[in-house]
Amino acid sequence: MFSNEGITELLIDWSEGNEAAQEVLFPLVEKELHRLAHHYLRKLKPGNTLQTTAVINEAYIRLIDQSRVKWQSRAHFYGIAAMIMRRILVNYIRDRKRLKRGGAEFFQEELEENSAFIDEEKSDEILALEQALSRLYEQDERKGKIVELRYYGGLTIEETAEFLSVSRQTVMRDWDMAKAWIAREISK
Repeated sequence: MFSNEGITELLIDWSEGNEAAQEVLFPLVEKELHRLAHHYLRKLKPGNTLQTTAVINEAYIRLIDQSRVKWQSRAHFYGIAAMIMRRILVNYIRDRKRLKRGGAEFFQEELEENSAFIDEEKSDEILALEQALSRLYEQDERKGKIVELRYYGGLTIEETAEFLSVSRQTVMRDWDMAKAWIAREISK
């Protein structure tokens, strides 16, 4: 069993071009990626393990394509994974809505085949949050990242602080301010 430091070493080795490190890494991070994907998808509809698997696979494919990233730590990896999964979820909802309005089909086949019905109200809430989060990013990028990592990625205060290289207190203060700001934006 690898420690967090062992995972970080594998990530650094992978960043340096060691393909064998990537092959060893996936089974070690798969459980955490599953937790992140499940965290995202429970916002839509519970009991959707096939869709969780599809999101993990799509996210992992995108993570593998991150050849220019110099992985710094385990938290850095999971932070990037959380951002990728958020984009997958939001794009999926947007594409689904586009299709309902008569647009061309943009779904990735695996996501479409394995998806459960998505509650329309929850989809609207996620898109409203996405719009508010985009505006927050424009105002204060760090607060936007904190919301993304905490809300979408399910990262702890400590993991978020490590990912952003800031103190725990900074994350807690920014998290509280960001939640209030987003709530105000969504209620407009």
